[in-house]
Amino acid sequence: MSIEVRGVSKSFGKFAALRDVNLKVAPGELVALLGPSGSGKTTLLRIIAGLEFADDAGGGPVAPAGAPRVGFVFQHYALFRHMTVFENIAFGLRVRPKATRPSDAKIRERVLELLRLIQLDSLAGRYPSQLSGGQRQRVALARALAIEPEVLLLDEPFGALDAKVRQGLRRWLRKLHDEIHMTTILVTHDQDEALEVADRIVVMNQGRIEQVGTPEEVFHRPANEFVMDFLGSVNLFHARAEGGQERRVFVRPHDMEIGHQAQSDSSVRAVVKRIHAAGPMVKVELESEIGETLQVEMPHERYGVLGLKVGADVYVSPRESKVFFEDYSI
Repeated sequence: MSIEVRGVSKSFGKFAALRDVNLKVAPGELVALLGPSGSGKTTLLRIIAGLEFADDAGGGPVAPAGAPRVGFVFQHYALFRHMTVFENIAFGLRVRPKATRPSDAKIRERVLELLRLIQLDSLAGRYPSQLSGGQRQRVALARALAIEPEVLLLDEPFGALDAKVRQGLRRWLRKLHDEIHMTTILVTHDQDEALEVADRIVVMNQGRIEQVGTPEEVFHRPANEFVMDFLGSVNLFHARAEGGQERRVFVRPHDMEIGHQAQSDSSVRAVVKRIHAAGPMVKVELESEIGETLQVEMPHERYGVLGLKVGADVYVSPRESKVFFEDYSI
């Protein structure tokens, strides 16, 4: 099922949470709403779910128009503590009106199918307090899927989990989506999560959409300074264009080159301040000759060749940079 939001605005008192937002999600697509706290992403999700109404909606929901079933997964699970895993998942089916309620046998069949899908079929009789955080989140997702929703809405579902568990659940969610192809919207403030999981990313800021695109598009071709800065670390340089106009030049750490000699006119002299060699990439923190802090990332092989030491004088050169004129990138 597709979702379409047109010209949606929402205010809470004098605070404008959403400002004339337009968005279309294709059937079977997984879209991430990404942005900092207060950007409007959760408000937009709640309007789509029908839990909030837009200012101009006439008191009714905006989208998805006419959808009879929407599955909603909250950040903090919201599982029933007095119910087993099995009964938590079965809940949405058991509370249906009698005319549409499945038989006990059908409910059992559906719950067991979902337990296998979330790889928790051996824990059906346990209570939420007996599960890990990652297991509880998978149960919450299975409960949302039990009603066979046409749209699945996820509000920072992994935000309360530690980094390693989050990473595993991201991969699991992407694999699950590839199997069931359900129209899904994921709210997150985690850039890595959005880049890894989503088909498309909607970058939001101060109630507006800054850019919509594939993970590759928003990361490598950001529409403006906000998107560039929000999607990962950046180095900011100040330069003057012809005519003396000042320009802000953005360079990602992995697009910086360190050398013992100046490579070009754009090379900047700097001093190595810190070296973080633990991890897949070596991260080097430097201070430029005018006192700016710079971040460079490089493969371990290159680090070994350079033989960098804290306190060493080096030259830093950008391999690729972005300059923004108003809201356009070149």
